[in-house]
This record gives sequence, structure tokens and C-alpha cells, in this order.
Amino acid sequence: MRGPEAKKIVILLAVFSAAAVLDAAPPAAQAPDPGLAPASRAVVVEDARATRAFKPDPERVRRMLTAGLTNLARAGSVRAAWAKFLKPDDVVGVKVLSAPGPMAGTRPAVAEALVRSLIEAGFRPGNIILWDRRRRDLERAGFGRIAERYGVALAGSVEAGFDPDHFYDNPIPGRLVWGDLDFQPGKETMGRRSHVTRLLTRRITRLISLAPLLNHNVAGVSGCLYNLASGSVDNVLRFLDNGERMAVALPEIYAMPEISDKATLHIVDALIAQYYGEGDSLLHYSATLNQLWFSSDPVALDVLGVRELEALRRRFGAAPLPGLPQLYRNAAILQLGEDRPEKILVEKMRLE
Repeated sequence: MRGPEAKKIVILLAVFSAAAVLDAAPPAAQAPDPGLAPASRAVVVEDARATRAFKPDPERVRRMLTAGLTNLARAGSVRAAWAKFLKPDDVVGVKVLSAPGPMAGTRPAVAEALVRSLIEAGFRPGNIILWDRRRRDLERAGFGRIAERYGVALAGSVEAGFDPDHFYDNPIPGRLVWGDLDFQPGKETMGRRSHVTRLLTRRITRLISLAPLLNHNVAGVSGCLYNLASGSVDNVLRFLDNGERMAVALPEIYAMPEISDKATLHIVDALIAQYYGEGDSLLHYSATLNQLWFSSDPVALDVLGVRELEALRRRFGAAPLPGLPQLYRNAAILQLGEDRPEKILVEKMRLE
């Protein structure tokens, strides 16, 4: 984090060589200030050489993933770390954000490192699903090649269909579109239900969110809450362009047991942070951070993401964007995570 706001966040800085991170158990974390009593914890791993000309280095990204995972879990090995989050027979759904493309959305190199880590830890490729709202976006962004290379599944929530028995009911009606469960071709149909994808009600037992550090013009960041909530249900367009509606709906959708009970790990792809553009890849509005962020708390990572993007806009003299703090306040009220930066313990690691 940059700017005066960063003074409110506890930063623990540990410097390790990449080899030491891979081969040794993580050191004990420094005890936090008792007066702050952190409610949430995040691990930020940085490698200054993780990208070159916006292209990720796969081996360095893999080491960053290993470092972040083992330190978040406080485990001495990757296998032991994954055991903190998953069971051997889990069907693991890795939710990426692919519509913005491979440069602004989730970078395939990070997803590939995650898939490799799971397989090397003993998880069967057939029990790993890379998914997003539409399969065509996954294919265009390059995730299909990962699925073919490692034998994991590739799925879109629209193509999988939505479950009529599992839904979020909101009195605000939405105009249904193709892919929505209740959509009727040729008719002007409206609906107040947002049905959960069958991927979550019938296949996936554990969720990992892998979201980019990308701005969202309404939510502030296309982060963990947005990534999972907007991709898991149909009839969601009615909430995504209105701040008041989004602030209520996204936390309530995420809080559904089909999502929140399965979400176990959140990773932010902060190799490159794009502070303008939302769904478009605009590298001239980007900064190379060469970081990966890890937490079990989606709200904490989103709050840190919003603040980082705000700091980047100030740093480069860009016009501010209105934030949506009520979204994260509502999420905290629903006990989905911590929205107060001073209550978030951030442990930083820098790989050499």
C-alpha cells in the first residue's frame, strides 16, 4: 500500500531467498500490537522479476504461489498447506476472471501455477475445475490450454446451467437475457430470482477465488466478492451498474451457503494492477507490482485492493473514481470478512 493511509496497516516485512522459501518452514510471525487486535490476516508476496514487459515468468510465479500458500497456512510444505484448506476428495473450483482478457483479467500463468501446485500435492486433475461465467471467455483468455495441458476441467456457469432450487430472491426485477434460467426467447421477460450455477450445487465442493487487481467503476475493484458473486448466479445484470443495489446484493449473494460455505482461499493476482478500464485491457493505466496476495478473508483483500488502486491513481495524477465503501461495510456486517484496514494484519515477503 502507498500513501498516508498505509500507516494504519501493520506491515511485517520478511526477506527470504526463493530457495529458502521453498525448502524451509516459514518463520514464526512477529506478534502484532495487542492494541490493534487484528481480525484478519493477509500475506503479500513480491518478486521484482516476476514479470518482464508485462509477461509473467512462470517459474517465479510458481515460487511466489508456494511462498504465499505455505506462509498463509503456516505450514512447512505445500502438501501440508493445502491440507489446511482442502480435503483429498474435494472437487476444487478455481474461479478466475477471464472476460477482461489475459493482460487485465486473471493471468493464465498464475492459474497454471495454482493448478500445478494442486496436482503436485496429490489432487486428481479431474477434480480441479477452472471456471468463469462463460466458457468462451476462458478459451479466449488462454485457460483452455491449461486445461488440455494438465487434464483439468474447464467450465462456464452459463453453459453448466442454473439450478431452479437454489436462488437469491431480490424484489428488484431484472430483464432476463440468454443464459438466464427463466429467459424465454422472443418474450419480454423480467425476473426477481438469481439462480445459482449447477457447478456449485452439483459439482464443486470447495472454492478458490483467483481475481486480478483490476478496478471496477462501481465496486472499486473487480475483486474477491465481485469475482465469486457475479459469476455464480444468473440475472445479475440488474445489480452491476448501480452502486446502491450492488452494495446490498453482492454481499448477500456471496453469503449464500452455496458460495460462502465453500470459499476457502482467496488469491489476488497483483502482478500488474490496472487502475482504469474495468473490463478492457488498458496497459497505459497499469502499474507493475509483481505481487500475489493471499487470505481467507475476501473482504480484507478487496479493501486493500481498493486502497492500492486509489493510491496508484493519485501517484500518476489520474482522476479519482468514486468508491463503494458500503459494499464492504455490508459484507463485514454479514460477517464475510474485515473491512477496517487497521484490523488487517498484512505480512509482506520479498523473494530474491
